[in-house]
Order: sequence, then C-alpha cells, then structure tokens
Amino acid sequence: MKNKSSSFALRVTLLAPLAALLPLAPVHAQAPEVYINEIQVSTSGTDWEFFELQGSPGTDLSSLTLIGIESDNGTSAGTIDRVIGLAGQSIPADGFWLGISPAGTSAYGVGGELVIGDNSFENGTATYFLVSNFTGAQGDDLDTDDNGVLDSMPWDLVVDAINLRDSGPADFDYGVVSIGPDGSFLPSGTYRCPDAPDGVFAGDIHNFSSPDGTPGVTNGCGGEPPAPLVRIHEVQGDGASSPLVGTVVAIEGVVVGDFQDTVGANGDLNGFFVQEEDADADANPLTSEGIFVFDGSSAPAVDVSIGDVVRVEGEVSESFNMTQISSTAGVVIQSSGNPLPTAANLALPVASVDDFEASEGMRVTFPQPLVILEYFNFDRFGEIVLGSERRLTPTAEFEPGPDAIQAEAEYQLDRITLDDGRNSSNPDPAIHPNGSVFDLSNLFRGGDRVQNVSGVLNFAFSQYRVQPTVGANYTNDNLRPLAPDAVDGTATVAAFNVLNYFTTIDDGLNTCGPLMNLNCRGADDAEELARQRAKLIDALVGIDADIVGLIEIENDNEDAAASDLVAGLNDVMGAGTYDYLATGAIGTDAIRVGLIFKPGAVTPIGAHAVLDNSVDGRFLDDKNRPVLAQSFMDNAAGDIVTVAVNHLKSKGSSCDDVSDPNTGDGSGNCNLTRAAAAEALVDWLATDPTGSGSDNFLIVGDLNSYDKEDPIDALAAGGYVDLVHSFLGEDAYGFVFDGRIGYLDYALASGALNDRVTGTTIWHINADEPDLINYDTTFKRPAQDAIYAADAYRSSDHDPVIVGLDLCEATPPQFDTLTVT
Repeated sequence: MKNKSSSFALRVTLLAPLAALLPLAPVHAQAPEVYINEIQVSTSGTDWEFFELQGSPGTDLSSLTLIGIESDNGTSAGTIDRVIGLAGQSIPADGFWLGISPAGTSAYGVGGELVIGDNSFENGTATYFLVSNFTGAQGDDLDTDDNGVLDSMPWDLVVDAINLRDSGPADFDYGVVSIGPDGSFLPSGTYRCPDAPDGVFAGDIHNFSSPDGTPGVTNGCGGEPPAPLVRIHEVQGDGASSPLVGTVVAIEGVVVGDFQDTVGANGDLNGFFVQEEDADADANPLTSEGIFVFDGSSAPAVDVSIGDVVRVEGEVSESFNMTQISSTAGVVIQSSGNPLPTAANLALPVASVDDFEASEGMRVTFPQPLVILEYFNFDRFGEIVLGSERRLTPTAEFEPGPDAIQAEAEYQLDRITLDDGRNSSNPDPAIHPNGSVFDLSNLFRGGDRVQNVSGVLNFAFSQYRVQPTVGANYTNDNLRPLAPDAVDGTATVAAFNVLNYFTTIDDGLNTCGPLMNLNCRGADDAEELARQRAKLIDALVGIDADIVGLIEIENDNEDAAASDLVAGLNDVMGAGTYDYLATGAIGTDAIRVGLIFKPGAVTPIGAHAVLDNSVDGRFLDDKNRPVLAQSFMDNAAGDIVTVAVNHLKSKGSSCDDVSDPNTGDGSGNCNLTRAAAAEALVDWLATDPTGSGSDNFLIVGDLNSYDKEDPIDALAAGGYVDLVHSFLGEDAYGFVFDGRIGYLDYALASGALNDRVTGTTIWHINADEPDLINYDTTFKRPAQDAIYAADAYRSSDHDPVIVGLDLCEATPPQFDTLTVT
C-alpha cells in the first residue's frame, strides 16, 4: 500500500446506470449478477484490507477481476495500481464472497476467502472497478493525457465501481459512486446500505473494533436498521436526565468544544461537544441543544476540530448525571470550518442550580465580571471557582442557624467552576484563567476579576463547570501587599499559623521526633524543608513583630523547629534579633503552639503556663492543643502583657465520641468542644496563671471558629474584645475555605488591655494565593515545582494577624504643693 496519509468522509451518491456515466466497451458476455457490497482499504492500527462481493450462492466469478486505478490528479492518474483476478472463485452459500489481507484476519470465519496479499490498496484517491474479461495488466496507464477521462478500457464490462476520495478537490472520479473528499484518510472504506445492488454506499468504515467493518456478514443497516437521526434537544430532554438513556441514536451538529487530546494543554476529557447549528432548535428554553460525545480514552478514531459538522452514532447515557453519547458506530466529519452557534449568555447568581441544565453541553459565555473565589483545586485539577462577588463564610456574618443556612444556600447559587478541559491530576502546564500558562510572571489572586468567561458548559464531579475554549479577560484587582499595614504602638504582637513546620523529616518508621508514635507532617524531604523555611522566614521578617505566637509548629522536646526559625531570622536580621521561648513538648499532639520574641524589645517575665485538661476538665487537650501563656515586659515602656497562644479543635474531623456532633446550623464539627475550651480559657486567665500582676491579657491564635460562633461569643462574654472586628470590620478575612472568606486567627484583648491597642491588621500574603506556588512538591510535575519563589507569599494557608500595643506604664498621680504656716 502506498504510504499516503489521507481519508474521506461521508458523501452519498445513489448508484446510477453505469452506461450513462462510463464509456463502456461492447458487451461480449453476460456478466454475473454480483456487486461490490463492502470495501476496506486501510485501518488505523495493524493494516488489514478486504473487499466483499455479494450475489446469488454458487455464482461463478472466474470471469471477473477487481482493479484499482490511481485517481489523484497528477501524472500517474489512470494508472492501474492493483489487479486481483477471481479465477476459480464463486459466491459461497451465505451469499458473501470475501477477498482479505492478510490471511486469518477475518473475525467472522466465512467461507470463500481469497488471500489477496498485503498492502493491496492505495491510501489515497482511487477508483475500484469490478470488470469482466479483463485484458490489461498492472501498471497500464488508462488515462494517457491525465485529464480524468479513461482513454482505454481493457475489459468487456464494468460490473460495479466505487471512488474513494481523500482531500484533493481536483482528484478524478473514474467511477460512478464517489465517497469524499474530507481531508484525512485513515481508516477508509465504505459499504452498501442496505445490502442490495441498488443500495446506497452509506459512508466510511471507522475503527470501532478489530477488525473493522462487517466482512462476510450482512451490513449493520441491512439486518439492523441504521440508528435514527435524532435532534440533540430530543436526546437532552427538558428534565435532569435524558429520556433516551440506553437508546442508540444518531445526531448531527457542529463541534463547539474539542477535548480529545490525551496530552498537553488542550484537554483530555476523551471526547468533544456537539451543538445543533440553530441555537434553540425547538424553541423550548428547558432543553439543551448541545451534548458531549465520549469517544474513549485512547487516541480517537476520528480527530475532530472546532467548527466541524459531524454525524455521530452511539448510545445515550448519563455519566455521573451528565448526558452524553458514547460513540459506538463512529464519527463522520461532514464539513469543516463552519461558523459556531451563538454562545448562550449566562449570569450569576441563578434562581436554581438546575437552571444550568438547559445549557449543558452548549457553547456559553458569562459577560459579567466575576470574582475569583476559590483555587484549592487549581494545582491538582486546574479548577477555579468564580462568583459575582466575594462572600463571607455564613457564620462570619450571621449567628449559626436559619440566617447562616440561608446565606449558604445563596452562595451555592452564585458560583460556577472554571475548569481546564483536563481530567488528569496536576496537569502541566497550569493554565491561568486568561488562557495563558500560569507561572511566576502570570499569577492570579483571590479577589481578582475575570470577564467574558467562555467555553462549553458541562457537569462533572457534582458541579456545573465551564470547559474553556478561549481565555477570559483578567483584571488584577487584588494586588499583593508588599508589607503589612502599620499598627503603631510601643510593641507589636502577631499570630502566625506556620502550616506544620517540622524540622524532623519522616523516616518511614513512624518515629516523628522524640515523642514517638506521631505522624510526621510538613516537609517530606530536605528540598521541601528548605523551600518551606525560606518562605516562613521571609514572612516573619516582613511581620517584624516583637512577640509572635506560632501555631502548627512541631511538638518536640528540644524546641528544634522554633530554634531553627529563630536561627534563620537572625541570619537575615542580625544575631540576637529573635529568641524562642523554650517549653519543650506541650501536650501529645504532633503539633503545638509556641512563642518567639525580640529580646531587645521585650523580656519574658516569670515562667510560662499551660492550660490543658489537668488544669480544667472542660479543656479537652486530646481535641484542642494546650494553650501556652507567657508574660512579657516592654523593655522601653515598662508595662507588661500576657500573651496566650491557642489552637482549638478544627472542624475537619468529628467529635461524635464526646457527644459533640455537627448540628447543621453552620458551626461545623466540635462546636461545643471549642466553646467549652474558650470558657475554660477565660476562667484560667482570670487567675493570672503566669503571676504577672497585670490584667493586660491578649488571646491570639487559631481558634477554628468564625466570629459569630459560640467560642467567640464565650470569649466576648468573658470581657475580651475581638480586635480584628474592631479595627477591620465585618468583612475582615484571613482564610478562604470553599470559596468563602472569614477569619479563624484572632487577637482578643482583655478590657484593661483594649485601651492600649493602637492598631490591628491582617497581612494578606497567603489566603489569596493559590497553593500551587507553595513549598510542597508532592504530586507536582517539574514545571509546577518551578513555580516557586523564596518569598512570603503562600508561606501558609492562614494570613498573619498583627497587633500594636502601647505598653507605657500609667503616669503616677501629680499633687499640688501645699505650704503650711
């Protein structure tokens, strides 16, 4: 077979009287009543070929010859490429005679097979004649002037003929029925539908299985009628699922989204989206005019492009609640470069999530500006959540209960996922919402805006999502803050969740640090540790607080993690700038809280104190991490403040074992456990546990509660003032979860200290940044690992809180001098 790569698509021409179209030689003998029923000239895998004749059983074929004639427009036009004689052959009892190459490749076990040799046919435009009493030879040129008209015909009669055309529009049609052109060629073949001399050659054979086609048996449209042509909106229906599930149908439409690629940035959804060319074909707003065609996880049999008009036959199904057609009988490209249907304009919020169903599988656009809300799955799955506005976590705005539940329901109507057309994990490259590669020169942050988000709407993994076909218009509305806002005061205190900073690296033996039997967290190897350390140190240098409460630091007896951070800070800021509070292990969790401080600015007063279950039975230290309190004196001003660092139980796991379930009011898991710990904390600090003699108390740390929840209410009832709310207001945030903002990290001042507070801020270096740029290399590909900078941004998932305090001692009372005589 000549090594030309080309193919043909469906173009049906009814069989016309051959005498009317071909200059046939005089008939010297009666031709047998046989016809070409099916022909296959190439497959996309292991090359195998056949031609099938059908006729009355016992019909003698000895006088017939199959010839192939070069039909590409050129100097070889009209040359006989292949001659296959049928001497001694006859139609077997089943009515099908088969010539096949190579031997043994027929899956049907039919009789009457003739092995015709390998590479019998050409992969290009060619005409195949079944003639009687052939007198020519392979290599004869039957069109000596190459004008598309045969000059000589070395046979008595053309019994049957077929043209197979590739992309050449000027190629010749020496035969009567012509299939093509299309633009590609593998695999190629055609068949009559139905099996009959006057049947229509019904299109090209595609690589559905091995072997292709139906050699030696009735064609699919003979014994089984072809799948009915159904409008796409009929397949979709006006409900949540298709009314035709399980039915084999044929649909036609234009390709509006191509996600067949299995590698690269173009998509690997293993299929494409087809839409009816008239955007609202049935005038029913509840039905979609688009649908997803699944064509398998391997290389597609037919590589489609956006703008192709295709015919698809396959079975209708619901794949995880998305209607699709699984291609079973192939895809036929009917034309290319067609205009696309007008995209449906969508907007957020919607009245019901079900409103998206009417556009499933269709070309859509969101003209309105949308805010980037969530990017937790951006690194793993290329997903970004968008909404019309940034929304607070419900219990950061409302007390738990009906109002919070209603706020959550409203949020679910104001979000859409912008996907990347790929199912692979940690796709490379990462794609920015503007359509370009995401890297350090092309970043985005939460709160930034995109407009004209456009693509195809589909439903997967329980969410409606846009699979983009073009990049959106992107605006960097939320610029990175280079430094925290000033908080003034004579001393500054910060709380910073350092995201599991462990200097002990897991050795695989479950021996994380001296406490044993603790699972290591944080860095997995020396490279990750160096990357994590560099980011945290840059962040702490920028925070530049006199006292820093650390959350999620390794719990070890030697204070190795805190010591290591101090050493790194002093390398940058100068020897002796920072010191750490030596406490050893606190509690039994893998992580604990800790304190570092500037000895030039403040001095620890007395011993530290710890609140755990042994001090107050309400404080469950197998759920909450024990509280660390230490009093500090301002070296210049002279007054004292006691800083209590906290890390209460998270919402991430249940407390059912202590009868503290998630009640569904918005507080999440373990609300009572955290509230009891807060009450215990208030009572404990009232005893002045460090013996400071001062009533200046500052509660800092990760309380794992939003500011309208019970634990914060308990602290407020105990006389403590939420400084974040006081200085930054209702919309303050330092953490992003599931697209909602709020704050879990606090600074709360006692009544006496509140008058000394000069300012409070949150430095937005983490919560707004996608975690793709963090230190962690787990799961990432090399190109993703390279999207890293040794700076403060995404050093953690929590933003640091910074407080300014005026710790000048009270001025002693002044008395007038009285002279007595």
